[in-house]
Amino acid sequence: MPNKVAFITGGASGMGLAVAEALSKRGNWTLHLVDLNAEAGKKAVSSLPNAHFHQTNVTNYSSLASAFESAYNTSGRLDFVFANAGIVERDNFYEKHDLSKLPPEPNQSSIDVNFKSVVNTSYLALHFFRKSPKDGSSPALVMTASCGALYPSEFCPMYSGSKAAVVQLNRSLAFSYHLEGIRTFAICPGTVKTNLMTGEEWESFPEQYFTPVSTVVDSVLTLVNGGDLEDATGKKVLADKAWGLTVEINGKNDYFREQLPPCDANMEAMMKFTSMGNQLARIEKAKKPNEVNGA
Repeated sequence: MPNKVAFITGGASGMGLAVAEALSKRGNWTLHLVDLNAEAGKKAVSSLPNAHFHQTNVTNYSSLASAFESAYNTSGRLDFVFANAGIVERDNFYEKHDLSKLPPEPNQSSIDVNFKSVVNTSYLALHFFRKSPKDGSSPALVMTASCGALYPSEFCPMYSGSKAAVVQLNRSLAFSYHLEGIRTFAICPGTVKTNLMTGEEWESFPEQYFTPVSTVVDSVLTLVNGGDLEDATGKKVLADKAWGLTVEINGKNDYFREQLPPCDANMEAMMKFTSMGNQLARIEKAKKPNEVNGA
């Protein structure tokens, strides 16, 4: 059996590197680490067998597409794509400006990295999953959102908004990807002490509330493995339904987070017309003979 192949954005540090290290220990994975930091990337792959580094600006489509193409040409397949690159905004969204002038454009780099790059990573993953050999395996796409996707992060509103968008992106494309045998997930980790912020910045967070990186790694690997799933509340999801999930990761626990129910029956009925699953069901029903008329 050939090695399975992982493509990990933000792979030179933090959660991306931790997941890469865990896969490497399994011995049957080839790793492609994607990061803008060349020094960190080269250092990471130097200690990991079967690992390759691609210096990439994930906010640039051409740069990201080239990394995908290089990884595929090197390994001949992709089995797991971890859309993990992320940053936190550093600017004060609420800064006061001279009221006699228009304010400067806000720095939206956090949206570019946290959401736009995830859109492009998911788009390219679909293409290269389609190109990969069909040998009965079920490829997985895991997107990193955040607890900030579920709860307002008032100090970094663009970060919070971009992460919420990732959750909805996953929920929107999960069915179509599932039709092609691809499992997609959005993970929403609690506060994880990575290089996302400086040591001084982390000091404002009480130590007991951090989520260990190891918990995130275990959760991601469980999703990549496939099979039946169960969260900390005892909720079970059978393997054939284990796709499109939003998984909140807090402390040492996982929680499957449901989307909001419709506000009323009218909205529930209307949203069925936006569902590809319902549209396909209507098409299939229309193809069947009319049993009432005996056709």
